[in-house]
Amino acid sequence: MINKELIRIFMENASKVAAEPFWVTNLSEMNQILAKILENDTAIYCPNTTELEKSVQLDPKQLVDTFMHATATVEEVVAGIAETGSIVVTSANNRAVQVSLLPARHVAILSASNIFETLDDFFNGIGDTIPSNITFITGPSRTADIELTLTIGVHGPEKLFIILV
Repeated sequence: MINKELIRIFMENASKVAAEPFWVTNLSEMNQILAKILENDTAIYCPNTTELEKSVQLDPKQLVDTFMHATATVEEVVAGIAETGSIVVTSANNRAVQVSLLPARHVAILSASNIFETLDDFFNGIGDTIPSNITFITGPSRTADIELTLTIGVHGPEKLFIILV
């Protein structure tokens, strides 16, 4: 069962950290949002390994074979953390976590049933097989120099979109 209050909290907190969340109720809506978000991208990488990723409908001329040449990535992520608006990417099933870090724009597809209230809830639900790499992404990449000048997109994507399905 989907917890609408948990989704509301997740979306609110993701927005606070400069991510752009969308909540859709079906795959057709997901693809409409993807078309709008990615209409100007000409090099998009999608791993195409999960059922949600296989449901992504993009112009084949926009797709590239590797994330290293992509300006945008579309991928399903493992989970979301409502209290922080974070998404979770892991190396489980031989997934490359760099997919979410290298291109300038990251589009995370998140199943609404995979939102956890807290970080502790996520770790309590992960089970006995912990992936070798777990990355928590809270908004676009940010860094500041010694003079506190904020820069976006240096150590990861400058834009983060989250589509809850």
